[in-house]
Amino acid sequence: MKTSQLHFINGNWKSILPAKNETLFTPQLVLAFGDTGLVADAAVFNYLKASFPSASIISASTSGEILGDGLFDETVAVTAIEFEKTPVKCVDTNFNDHSNSFEVGKYLMNELLTDDLKAVVIISDGSLINGSELVSGLNDKKPAHISVTGGLAGDAARFKQTVVGLNELAIAGKIVAIGFYGDKIHIGHSSFGGWDEFGKEREVTKSDKNVLYELDNESALDLYKEYLGPYVDELPGSALLFPLSIRIDNEQTNLVRTILSIDEKEKSMTFAGNLPVGSKVRLMKANFEKLITASSDAAKEAMEDLVNVKPELALLISCVGRKLVLQERTSEEVEAAKEIFGDDTTITGFYSYGEISPFNPNTTCELHNQTMTITTFTESV
Repeated sequence: MKTSQLHFINGNWKSILPAKNETLFTPQLVLAFGDTGLVADAAVFNYLKASFPSASIISASTSGEILGDGLFDETVAVTAIEFEKTPVKCVDTNFNDHSNSFEVGKYLMNELLTDDLKAVVIISDGSLINGSELVSGLNDKKPAHISVTGGLAGDAARFKQTVVGLNELAIAGKIVAIGFYGDKIHIGHSSFGGWDEFGKEREVTKSDKNVLYELDNESALDLYKEYLGPYVDELPGSALLFPLSIRIDNEQTNLVRTILSIDEKEKSMTFAGNLPVGSKVRLMKANFEKLITASSDAAKEAMEDLVNVKPELALLISCVGRKLVLQERTSEEVEAAKEIFGDDTTITGFYSYGEISPFNPNTTCELHNQTMTITTFTESV
């Protein structure tokens, strides 16, 4: 595997990690993560297309860009990858071409699925899509040995419009899936949160997919506002500081759900993922040290199956809520992962509106919020 990295910052392109032999470098895949306006800018896309004419170019808007051990805003972080022994296939679709998010997931998996499919990475619209339904569709016909990871595009903390593109300008509603094939690619994954639960556990008694109405037969929004105290006047933004932990069907492992919006008239709260009736939820709050440690833990687990070798590429997708909580300390979680991987691992990624990863190897993927989710890539010698 060979990689090269570029950075579009302050209106200029900079080479951060040049390829060792530019004349022989022929990447099949280019990942461009950046500011919503920049990744939808024709000049930015045309530069990438001219620089990497034979590559599939995937672009996505973010709530912050990760490049090496650095964290940036209002830039474009570009990583070009040449897989020497691994076939790669990219497919895309638009949310508006399907009846629902579940069908989007089914369609994408069907387009990629072959006997030698090893793993899938999803880069999805983060505003129109229901992440839980998307993941359910991806899992619907997926063999257990195929891992699915990735994330939902961001839009800073604006929550207005996210954009994604494949070989064209990034637009709203686009979902891209990347398939990796053969037995030469080794892909690790992990997802850790680091939040503390508090308060009593409550039952979801009225919801419609990702829209929550009642907890314990009371208005969920009113109960939530009681917890927020002085932060209530800053809704919906302050909700990122207090996500919900959700336990579905009495599972031992909890998911985390982030609030995207509230509706005062309907007394409802819309989340990035589903909250089924009967599931149990608790409020969560930040623990700064645990949030940063979670990044180290995710990095360690994502490379657990590698023996005496570090990953060649690491894709870090963290939640915008973590960034808003950590503020000036946000870079510490990126640095924590970098410290585990070392200098030989190329690192890229972004801050998202949702993360996709299995809990454990050989389990189905889940939609996560408020986690640091890491996918590692290594090709066999």
